[in-house]
Amino acid sequence: MTTLVAGIDSSTQSCKVVIREAETGALVRQGSAKHPEGTEVSPQAWWDALLLAIEQAGGLHDVAAAAIGGQQHGLVALDADGEVIRDALLWNDTRSADAAEALIAEYSAGTGPEAVNSGAAAWTQMTGSVPVASLTVTKLRWLADSEPQNAQRVAAVALPHDWLTWKLSGAAALQDLTTDRSEVSGTGYYDTAQGQYRYDLLARALRISEDQARSIILPRVLGPAEQAGTGDAARGWGHLVLGPGAGDNAAAALGLGMSTGDVAISIGTSGVVSAVSPKPIQDPAGVINGFADATGEFLPLAVTLNGSRVLDGAARMLGVDHTGLADLALAAEPGAHGLSLIPYLEGERTPNLPHATGSFIGLSLASMNPQDVARAAVEGLLCGLADGLQAMTTLGVPVNSIQLIGGAARSAAVQQIAPAIFEREIQVPEPGEYVADGAARQAAWVLSGSDTAPQWTTSAVQTFTAEPARHVREAYAARRHLFAERS
Repeated sequence: MTTLVAGIDSSTQSCKVVIREAETGALVRQGSAKHPEGTEVSPQAWWDALLLAIEQAGGLHDVAAAAIGGQQHGLVALDADGEVIRDALLWNDTRSADAAEALIAEYSAGTGPEAVNSGAAAWTQMTGSVPVASLTVTKLRWLADSEPQNAQRVAAVALPHDWLTWKLSGAAALQDLTTDRSEVSGTGYYDTAQGQYRYDLLARALRISEDQARSIILPRVLGPAEQAGTGDAARGWGHLVLGPGAGDNAAAALGLGMSTGDVAISIGTSGVVSAVSPKPIQDPAGVINGFADATGEFLPLAVTLNGSRVLDGAARMLGVDHTGLADLALAAEPGAHGLSLIPYLEGERTPNLPHATGSFIGLSLASMNPQDVARAAVEGLLCGLADGLQAMTTLGVPVNSIQLIGGAARSAAVQQIAPAIFEREIQVPEPGEYVADGAARQAAWVLSGSDTAPQWTTSAVQTFTAEPARHVREAYAARRHLFAERS
């Protein structure tokens, strides 16, 4: 009899469930359900969507194991009864930008730019990442300052996938909360290199003593193939083995079968450059986050807030669909007659400009046409990601191959322009649910009890090459620096 496993992707926009064969990874069935829009969401909406997606996927009655890949960083604050205290603040909620600056300043020495740099370096050494509005630690500081009555009620802190795994198990005790290295490495109060919580940083965020912070329950950090529990028996899931789950990017890396030297550039709601590294990465400049992966290694990340929605906005502005936008962009010359789009449409994370807005720079009569505007949108999106890739290589992260994934990776313009901007060959795998697939692979790994993840067949890829367009990067970089100075 074939053993089945379930992989769940609880992302910003939706919940997706795939049911796959544990030994081969062959897809058996799947389902999905939408999440509400916004950067502040009730976790109950995630749970409702998960139940609907499970139902659409044919249920879990014949599934042996499940794991969840989830959007990172979101704050799920729980009271002593296990109830959600307030709607979750998601990774792309920038209201905690000032809190991030304050937390850096509190570890700074001296005054002026050197002080900021020293604070950033201190955080990098303590956690592997410099606080930005996305990280959970900044959201806790915002809670302490803006909603002190809610902060005083915090008995446990979970991230989205932690909370969903806990709900899937039917557990009532806060002590049963679990997480994994990849997810917890994005909190800002976990030392990724040493593998331990930093209760002093949790205390700093909530403006409480370290003794008080140690009374707050944080999820138990599980190993890559460690069992998180079993499913809720009351729902008929008592036979279900639960995996530890993972952050979405780590789950996608597992789904793609990435190893050292492999890079994934994902263009979804956010834009992400991720690479598998055998050692922890520390970047005092704060461009690269030194996260962990889902296998026991590390997954340095560069993240932009503005991903596929740059193309959504450009298509809407030009009155075309995404195919039409790609056709327009490919009809223009590289460089778009000198027009650049700095695509900080919802603020930005890399570089850290949470209050910025976007700008077209270099507009002229020659570039005031739909083709060049479309080209500038695609090039601006890709140039921001190329900055992240360059930061990786500067830190010594090996780059042997690049896979382009996410919704925008299906754009013909993105596929054909990306190798010119990155100056490297680009591989585009078949469209798939990489996060859910990685979670399913983890579930099969937990079920097998093996030392390594099962070797599933990876999808076929298309390869794209192009002549380097260095002048496009150079023009974008010069204008980005000018833009950053006045933001």
